Amino acid sequence: MRISLTQKYNVPGPRYTSYPTVPYWNDAAFTVEEWKSSFQKSFSESNSQNGISLYIHLPFCESMCTFCGCNKRITKNHSVEGKYIQAVLKEWSLYCDLLPQKPIIKEIHLGGGTPTFFSTNNLEQLINGIFSLADKAENHEFSFEGHPNNTTYEQLKKLYDLGFNRVSFGVQDYAEKVQKAINRIQPFHNVAKVTFWAKEIGYKSIGHDIIFGLPFQTVEDVIDTVEKTNSLKPDRLAFYSYAHVPWIKGNGQRGFNDENLPKDSEKRKLYEVGKQLLSSNGYHEIGMDHFALSSDSLFHAAHNKKMHRNFMGYSASKTQLMIGLGVSSISDSWYSFAQNTKTLEDYYQILELDQLPIIKGHILNDEDLIIRKHILNLTCELETSWNEDSLYFKELPHVLMSLKEIENDELIVIEEDKIKITEAGRPFVRNICMAFDLHLKRKSPETNLFSMTV
Repeated sequence: MRISLTQKYNVPGPRYTSYPTVPYWNDAAFTVEEWKSSFQKSFSESNSQNGISLYIHLPFCESMCTFCGCNKRITKNHSVEGKYIQAVLKEWSLYCDLLPQKPIIKEIHLGGGTPTFFSTNNLEQLINGIFSLADKAENHEFSFEGHPNNTTYEQLKKLYDLGFNRVSFGVQDYAEKVQKAINRIQPFHNVAKVTFWAKEIGYKSIGHDIIFGLPFQTVEDVIDTVEKTNSLKPDRLAFYSYAHVPWIKGNGQRGFNDENLPKDSEKRKLYEVGKQLLSSNGYHEIGMDHFALSSDSLFHAAHNKKMHRNFMGYSASKTQLMIGLGVSSISDSWYSFAQNTKTLEDYYQILELDQLPIIKGHILNDEDLIIRKHILNLTCELETSWNEDSLYFKELPHVLMSLKEIENDELIVIEEDKIKITEAGRPFVRNICMAFDLHLKRKSPETNLFSMTV
């Protein structure tokens, strides 16, 4: 019996928000001092040109969503907000102390957790504290993740007044049985309310996040969710595969049984049905798992081959330096990565010593930098080339040989000095990137590390 392409290529694999991926970082060769030097080098190269990016992790949630793989702390005690804001601002000041001049911030993203767990006043204190030591870039793009159940008009208005112009709301799925399974009870009218508020206030880009492959989810559920989404007309959408990684996140992803999840071709059908509906309503597929209206900045960035991808996801512009603030955040200087400690207690304790709360990282070598460019090209532009000497690496012939079967399945086209991903190959971008992943090739994981690729 002939197996489908989905069955053939649905294997564990990275999502490639970085290269090398976190499990393959060389922690033994990493030092915080090297990170600081890399950070300062990148700042001097990028601040006056494009500015820098900030990712700020706000980890608190009032309840546990069982689909979530993020670093979070579950609490209904809002007295935790003040101490955390002060800690983040302390970390920011430690970074600014390393700089020869005031940073210019091009991008900010507030992620979580639930950023809208925090009060309007505390969010204002956070952003004002950041800009007491920095300037805003002219064409900045500041965004945050809002929970439709607790985002208030006041939060939206205050963040807009502080310079935020993008917001994304987590939808996941509107079916009641799915919401119960993932412990995310969220009526449509809550999403509609915050979406209309954001439009009224003047946000230039409103996004919704939808997930396929959730427990008990059917084709009818996806159709209903996409049709409701179309009725609200968000500017962009993340429509991505549920990452089932209970071995990493423990009981947080065991609120249902594995047999309750749609498998392989059944799961892929959920995506294809949703994609067709989105396309028929004016949404264009961009990179991996993203869609945007032609009026959105992400569409224009993709069309002009200026889209970038990092730990914050897809971005309409590239900044070389991204600083991650807050517990578990990852920073990226282009030449190196650094990750903060994952526990609040350690985060606070290290900052009290006037030290950056970094626990691990990776310094990229020349090979890493070349492969990183290829993987970014594939995930952002769906093609990559080695027509310049700086993009050639000695293992390239072996990589091309390993892609022969994928080429035979008409998922890519291999030319003399270029690879292009076909329309049929879009669902398999991660598999194609894996062929370039030399760390993965040299040492296959012995335990579960990654979610399934399709």
